[in-house]
Amino acid sequence: MLVDVPCKLTDKSDVYAFGVVLLELLLGRKPVEKLAPLQCQSIVAWAMPQLTDRSKLPNIVDPVIKDTIVLKHLYQVAVVVVLCLQPEPSYRPLIKDVLHSLIPFVPVELGGTLRVSLVTTTLPY
Repeated sequence: MLVDVPCKLTDKSDVYAFGVVLLELLLGRKPVEKLAPLQCQSIVAWAMPQLTDRSKLPNIVDPVIKDTIVLKHLYQVAVVVVLCLQPEPSYRPLIKDVLHSLIPFVPVELGGTLRVSLVTTTLPY
C-alpha cells in the first residue's frame, strides 16, 4: 500500500538541489544514470563515499576540469558538496553560507577572490 506523503520544499531542499547541480558540474555526470534497462543509480549515492576520500576524489572529477583545478580547491568544493547533500536537512548549510564558501573560487574579474595567473607564451614569428 502506498501512502501519499506531501513533500514540503524548503530552503534546505534548495541547498540539496544546488549540491546535486554542483556535483554534476564537478563530475561531468547526469544526476541519474541508467546502469541496465530497469536499474538506475543516483549520482549522490555513487559519489558520496568517494567525495569524502581524498585518494579517490581526483579520480572521479570530470576530465575536462581535472587538470585545471588545484587539488586544495577540489577538496574544498567537495566539502561544500558533501555539506549540501546531507540526508538530514537540519545539517545542511544555509545557501548564503554555501555562496560565501564558493566565492574564493570565482575569479576576481567576476567578483570573486581567485587570482588567476595567465601563462603567456611567446610565439615565434
